[in-house]
Amino acid sequence: MANIKSQKKRIRTNERARMRNRSVRSELKTLIKHVHMAVEEQDSEAAKTAATVAYKRLDMAAAKGIIHKNQAANRKSGVQRLVNTIR
Repeated sequence: MANIKSQKKRIRTNERARMRNRSVRSELKTLIKHVHMAVEEQDSEAAKTAATVAYKRLDMAAAKGIIHKNQAANRKSGVQRLVNTIR
């Protein structure tokens, strides 16, 4: 455990940020899973709606530095490729 006051504060703030980031990452996985489920059911409208929500959340996470912007772009690309498989 740290003895320096500023380091103790950093430990607390880092833990809060870690928990917040973990929750956002979990939400991203859930949103992408919703797209997967809609594609499996061949529901075009639901898949497009779920993809739109996922895009927005991925962009927000990238803007806040929770995931890298290239990672967000790669995930968006994968989601779109998945949605395009529906006939």
